[in-house]
Amino acid sequence: MEREDEVGIGQLAPLLDGSGGVDASLLRRLYVGHFLARWGARMWEFSVGLYMIRIWPDSLLLTAIYGVVEASAVAVLGPMVGAVVDRLTYLQVLSLWLLVQSLSFIVAGVAVTGLLIYNGLATTSFPAFIALVVVTNVSGALAALSTLAGTILIEREWVVVISGGHPPAVLTKINSVIRRIDLSCKLLAPVLSGFVISFVSMQASAAALALWNLAAVWLQYWLFFSVYAGLPVLSESSQLSRRRAAAADEETVHVESNPLHRMFLYPCIS
Repeated sequence: MEREDEVGIGQLAPLLDGSGGVDASLLRRLYVGHFLARWGARMWEFSVGLYMIRIWPDSLLLTAIYGVVEASAVAVLGPMVGAVVDRLTYLQVLSLWLLVQSLSFIVAGVAVTGLLIYNGLATTSFPAFIALVVVTNVSGALAALSTLAGTILIEREWVVVISGGHPPAVLTKINSVIRRIDLSCKLLAPVLSGFVISFVSMQASAAALALWNLAAVWLQYWLFFSVYAGLPVLSESSQLSRRRAAAADEETVHVESNPLHRMFLYPCIS
């Protein structure tokens, strides 16, 4: 029944162009927005290790700590991010994702720039040094979590909904383009960051990362919002998903409030 509802929703929206596929102009906006989001994330993933080594050149401790903090945040809080994406509307997730991601990268870029400019801060003002390192680690972890939310929203939700009601080849093609964009950013973003670090400076690279996210977030939001506004199927699917989540919550509350159900669910509790 749910599958029929999804197909019906896909058939209601005016998604088709003259060739019978999904509207090409909206897909291009989706691809460009995804490229901008992934480019900033890939630049940071490559550069942050180099920043930490430059900040503490005699040790890999800062690099290791950052890796542990980011990986632990994703491992522990990742399921919570998925639950939030399921419960909020697409527009709410989109706004939250872009806001948190851009602010996190901006704050992290500013903090790293300060650490790189004042490279003797660890000896002159150790508390300030620790504070900036903590800010960088927390901001990086938040950026990773927001990137995860964006990946779920675009690759697991929007792409599936947009291709609903179309031949399977449409979903395959969109997924392949999304994947190529991600791989291209993973390949080319480190190259650009390396050029800036090598031929300009490490400080310029960190500052450029912060400025990139400050400038790109507005364009990203416009691109994704135009896709959302141009495809009513996304709004309808978002409302349907929210109703299902609310119904699941009500069912859970009903089951747990029933003494007979509680006896079977929690047999050890007398």
